[in-house]
Amino acid sequence: MRGPLSGAAETYNYIEIGIWCATATVVAVVALRRTGPARRDFALASLDLFAFGASDYAEIVTGGEWWTPWWLLLWKGACVLILSAILLNARRRRATAGLTTSGGSG
Repeated sequence: MRGPLSGAAETYNYIEIGIWCATATVVAVVALRRTGPARRDFALASLDLFAFGASDYAEIVTGGEWWTPWWLLLWKGACVLILSAILLNARRRRATAGLTTSGGSG
C-alpha cells in the first residue's frame, strides 16, 4: 500500500537518477584526462555511478523501497562496495607512492 508521501519519494528518486548520472558523466570526463591506474579507477567509478542511478529507477519500478526486493538491496550494496574498493585501492596506491592524504610530510 502506498502512503501519502510516495509521490514525493518517487520524485526524489527521479532527481537522484539525474544526480548519479550527472556525477557519473563528470567522472567519465575526468577519466579521459587521466592516464594509467587513475584512468581505470575513474572509468570504473563512472560505470558504477551509472549503475547506482539505474538502481534508483529499479527502485521506482519495484515499489519505492531500496531494501526490497532482495536483489535490489544486493545491487545497491554491490555498487557501494565497488566504489569503496576503488577508493581504498587508490588510497593504498597513493600511500605506496609516498604521498599522504592529510597534506603532511611524513
